[in-house]
Amino acid sequence: MTAPAPRGPTRVAVVGAGSISDEYLRTLSASGDIAVTAVADLDTERARGQAEAYGVPVWGGTDDVLRRDDVDLVVNLTVPAAHAEVALAAIAAGKHVWGEKPLTPDRDTARAVLDAARTAGVVVGNAPDTILGPGIRTSRRLLAEGAVGQPRTVLTLMQGPGPDAWHPRPRFLFEKGAGPLFDIGPYYVTTLVHLLGPVASVSALGQRPRAERVVGSGPDAGSSFPVEVPTHVSVVTTFASGVIGTSVYSFDSPVRRQLFEITGADGTMAVPVSGFDGPTRLLTGTGEDASWRDVPAAGPPVSRGAGVVDMARAIRAGTTPRASGALAYHVLDVMLAIEESAAARGAPVAIGSTAPPVSPMPRQWDPTTRTFDATEQK
Repeated sequence: MTAPAPRGPTRVAVVGAGSISDEYLRTLSASGDIAVTAVADLDTERARGQAEAYGVPVWGGTDDVLRRDDVDLVVNLTVPAAHAEVALAAIAAGKHVWGEKPLTPDRDTARAVLDAARTAGVVVGNAPDTILGPGIRTSRRLLAEGAVGQPRTVLTLMQGPGPDAWHPRPRFLFEKGAGPLFDIGPYYVTTLVHLLGPVASVSALGQRPRAERVVGSGPDAGSSFPVEVPTHVSVVTTFASGVIGTSVYSFDSPVRRQLFEITGADGTMAVPVSGFDGPTRLLTGTGEDASWRDVPAAGPPVSRGAGVVDMARAIRAGTTPRASGALAYHVLDVMLAIEESAAARGAPVAIGSTAPPVSPMPRQWDPTTRTFDATEQK
């Protein structure tokens, strides 16, 4: 049985009232297609604070919110270890689910979530939704128009000293299911797949130079905690299209770098992967005639939570969300294969899944507008 599409605005409950919820609540509260009806958290007082700050009428624990009839879609902002549990509970309650990245920490629970959703007739979408921002949308359009010719290689770098230097509670970012690969990697891998298609195989090496890290700020500053995952990962990626990629994900560099460059037969494109906007840079020409030019991002600005709006509109239209569960599963499959290859000291690992193509968005796509008939009622 398929859950009916909402009439009127899609009613959303946010589960997880941590710092990231501010970004989501700002976007969702500003959308004409969304009505935020509840906020939940293990700490109900924290849920109450966020609800009051954004004018949400209801707050409480997760179970209380999932039982409500005025919730169509659950936005799951819990820590990665809780993603599957909360998603499965929401699906069992007949709710559509949007999750923060990664989809879950492993393939078995990720498949369980997608299978449960299919059986229940509800939809799963997942972060990151930066691919919906005007920056990456502009890069995709330019790539499709042949701005750099047929893509051949891609280079991505994400490196810095790590979040323990500034985050007041960084321990979970160094536990299984996190680290630079699973915390930051989804932004890069999702963009790679979105622009260049599904991944066929990976080879990787990783290391963990420090067994412990020290909290650098907040009430726990100076306390140490164990590091469970590699904090530097180097990857060679082979795409089904034949494109070859090289990537670095590191919390071990004193130098901060973010880079995403696609080189084609006729030039190089620098993609603004670090956020939702920013220009696409194009290098064309050869020798002394080669030069960079910036192409501004085209379209209204968007922020975190845009994927929820796109998902709500897709449910209403009976189409697939652009940041879909299937895309998120392929991205997770790729990241787990990277982890497995690194554990095997660089042995290639074939990717068993694939990803559906993502339909392009209109240049003027705007998450704030209302797209349903104003005469529709709940």
